[in-house]
Amino acid sequence: MSHHGKRPRAAETAVVDPEYGGREPLREGIPLPETLILDEIFPKLKMESLCALACVCRTLSSMVSQALSAISYLDLSAFSSNGYILGQIVSRVRGMTSLTIDCLRLDDSSVINILGQNIQELSLLKCASLSFDVISSIGGRCPDLRVLVLELAEGISPEIFGKNLAEILKKFLSLEHLSIKVRRTIVDADDLGFINPFLPQTLKYLKLEPVSEQDAFQFIEEIRDEKKIPRNLVNRIVSDFKLQRLVLVLDVISDRLVASITSSLPLLIELDLEDRPCVEPILPYDLTNRGLQFLCSCDYLTSLSIIRSKVVPFRRINDLGILLLSESCGSLESIRLGGFSTVTDAGFSSLLHSCKNLKKFEVRNAHLLSDLAFHEINGPLVELKLLSCNLITSEAVVELLSSSTLEVLDTNGCRSIADPCLDYISFLSTLTSLNLGGADITDHGLSILGEGDLPIVSLRLRGCTRVTDRGIVFLLNEGNRINKTLSLLDVGHMPGISDRGVQAIVSSAESLTELCMRYCFHVTDASFKLLASRRCDGSNMLQRLDVCHCIRLTAGIVEFLEKKPLFRGLRWLGVGRTSLANRSDDFGMIRRKRPWLTVCFGGCEVGCHDGWQYHNM
Repeated sequence: MSHHGKRPRAAETAVVDPEYGGREPLREGIPLPETLILDEIFPKLKMESLCALACVCRTLSSMVSQALSAISYLDLSAFSSNGYILGQIVSRVRGMTSLTIDCLRLDDSSVINILGQNIQELSLLKCASLSFDVISSIGGRCPDLRVLVLELAEGISPEIFGKNLAEILKKFLSLEHLSIKVRRTIVDADDLGFINPFLPQTLKYLKLEPVSEQDAFQFIEEIRDEKKIPRNLVNRIVSDFKLQRLVLVLDVISDRLVASITSSLPLLIELDLEDRPCVEPILPYDLTNRGLQFLCSCDYLTSLSIIRSKVVPFRRINDLGILLLSESCGSLESIRLGGFSTVTDAGFSSLLHSCKNLKKFEVRNAHLLSDLAFHEINGPLVELKLLSCNLITSEAVVELLSSSTLEVLDTNGCRSIADPCLDYISFLSTLTSLNLGGADITDHGLSILGEGDLPIVSLRLRGCTRVTDRGIVFLLNEGNRINKTLSLLDVGHMPGISDRGVQAIVSSAESLTELCMRYCFHVTDASFKLLASRRCDGSNMLQRLDVCHCIRLTAGIVEFLEKKPLFRGLRWLGVGRTSLANRSDDFGMIRRKRPWLTVCFGGCEVGCHDGWQYHNM
């Protein structure tokens, strides 16, 4: 990092509140070299902490300005800021080329004013109140854009949206990544259908959610028609349209759509298809064994994801279709399958044995998948997710834990997972994320897990109803490694958790930034007070807290949000279905004091990622 201009004096020693800017009188201390502060200290601080430091004195303000001017990537998605705060932050980051923002509290002018020619990557999330004037202005203000992510709310007209989007895309000459997510409960037949003729030739990644099967099929067919490549030669010719990654969320996945995708996009590396049919699809509008066979022609495919909701599974796919797919899928490194209710161990096992370089394997709602499918599986697995597979037991997990490279293990909804496998899990020195949701584990199992040398950052125990406060105390016993690494903890839907368990969490989990306690009926105001007064440094402050349906919490907890410096760093608070759910007016003053804080009264999961479009916060 190069620095120009007059060298400022070394900063005086000060104690600074990173959220409110409150400080003690400055005292003389040993000066630190400017290069140490700029190159080693400032890069480790969060944006709000840097902005607070700039208010301490002119010396720090000058140094913060230098540090911010060198930042190229700015991600503000962790909180919903208002227009003034956003403008203050962006104005200090003059060299920014990548910007991600939460637009829930922003108006048109706030967003338009921060767009500039230097931006090459732009992600606008939770655009509940922005008009199409903002979307239309992106092309003119950011002509060199390579990445565009839009997350919009339902209620918009597909026709108006399509026409506006078409005008935007015409202005981009180098767009490589396009992701459009419209939050809708029902896929409209005309959703996003107008963009088909206007996708840039430079595009390599495309995500559309939602889009109808009819529109998706026509879109892919138009790509082939534009290239004028005969169907029998399409895989022998390198296309001018270089799309390599395709993600579609549809009303239904069909054989004809898969056939069109595989024959029109010969360079495809990643294919991600998800559908949510409300009723049983009829032929020919469904995926069958024949549709899976078309995937065999994708020579470059390394990532495959086909997911259907558990309500209406794939009933026309059986072991034969999976066996035919496995014959030519040896290059796959990531597989995600959901809703394959009629596929047995034979089909899943064939995939696991055929893909020698498989790193990520996920199966959801596979009612016939059992431990036998994982016999003698020896691969470099990094991520393993077996979700709501009722026949999976601890034996399958033990069989798979021979992989010393495993970093993510998720068995959420596998209720036959019990204590015996925790003894093996505790030896996984690479494991950073563990989800045991709904497992039949006990306090004793958690004591074994805590004694292991595990660098777990994320631990989810939701629905482990046999775990009590004692288990949490054992897990976070003094000296356990997990005390230092644990950042996210979910103990929701666990009736055995009370204030004692929360006290253990507060006193031992040094790095905790996210805690979910929803449906913990025995948690009281005492726990809320402990969390509010938790002492930690700027990087380990509690940022997200979910107490939805904690029915013993009273309106008295509001005072802990009003007082400084309690709950320093809190960015999201879920209070749905508590005594505070109908008292949103009480949070008016809190919102003014804490512009970074989002309070959710609607019962959303942490962050409102899938519920923000339905309520005001």
